[in-house]
Amino acid sequence: MSIKQIVDQALKDGFLTPAMESEVGKICDSASELSLEEYMALDRLMGALLEGEVVSMPRKQFINVMEELVLGEAIARVAEIEQTTDNNLDIGDIAAYALNRLPPLYATTEQGATYQRQRAREELQELISHQVRSAIGRYLDRPESIGELIGTVGKGGEITEQISSLLQSHATDYEGERSILSESLL
Repeated sequence: MSIKQIVDQALKDGFLTPAMESEVGKICDSASELSLEEYMALDRLMGALLEGEVVSMPRKQFINVMEELVLGEAIARVAEIEQTTDNNLDIGDIAAYALNRLPPLYATTEQGATYQRQRAREELQELISHQVRSAIGRYLDRPESIGELIGTVGKGGEITEQISSLLQSHATDYEGERSILSESLL
């Protein structure tokens, strides 16, 4: 989005979101020089903010307590594995996999975060541990390279044949649709 588009949207909506503000900042930081149109748009925005036509939305601070708990569990399990093996595991990948399978626990205050942590320890700790173990298992089972992945499928021309037969078994009237598509492209 351009500065002008962001300003037009803010004027239309009556508010400037933190995302809009951030985008304007990125554009200003990355541009060596702003155009006259961009300066005029920024001037319109400043005037609208000063007159109250546009309200700047405050940045709401919140945290997902589940992220803290999953990271803590992942770090502990990965440390155990890395002490006994030569495996180097990516904690970010493991945490993301587990987080995608767990409910978020958002809080906006420290009191709320403390409540969410306690609740999670009492009600969700077993589920958190299970999802982290599952994520580690998936991470360790993944192929290291595309060559390893291809090696598990087959070698040489077999891959093409396997893909073709897979498509034929899952796509009804595979050859008929293929010929119709070929004719339409001509």
